[in-house]
Amino acid sequence: MNPRPSYAIGTGLFILLGFAALAYLATQTTSVANGIASSSTYTLKARFQNIGQLKARAPVKIAGVRIGDVQSIALEPQRMDALVTLSIDKQYNDIPDDSSAAIFTSGLLGDQYVGIEPGGSPTFLKNGDEMVLTQSAMSIENLIGKFLVNGGPKSSGSDSAPASSAAPASGKP
Repeated sequence: MNPRPSYAIGTGLFILLGFAALAYLATQTTSVANGIASSSTYTLKARFQNIGQLKARAPVKIAGVRIGDVQSIALEPQRMDALVTLSIDKQYNDIPDDSSAAIFTSGLLGDQYVGIEPGGSPTFLKNGDEMVLTQSAMSIENLIGKFLVNGGPKSSGSDSAPASSAAPASGKP
């Protein structure tokens, strides 16, 4: 018994709509669709010991609001760290010079971005300045290793001594 053609067309359209919705959600939670449209930008630099999976065109955010993107990433041969160049929209030109930059993970697919935590200095970063306070990306492998080495149950002689040296209650004072 063959199903009617209208059911087959309706089912096909429903599946196609589902794939379109998934594609839309995937692009909205990653950096593909969130580009800065303005072409007037200035650059800042930041050095990190570990950038994880950070890529060029990744977002730069303050308080969750996208203010720019990662322009380039290069290895600094003298210091053996990553030099990240950030392209910031000119309307956000009042970032204090004691602000810090860190690499965070967000989104459905786990894309990484640079988050800036503003400082309190009255002077602001200018085009070409370098952010001194940075925090590298968290490595899940390092966190698991630290937990396995230091996070297990600890058994030391001092922990068990009070329990074993306690005298049994005899009812006499």
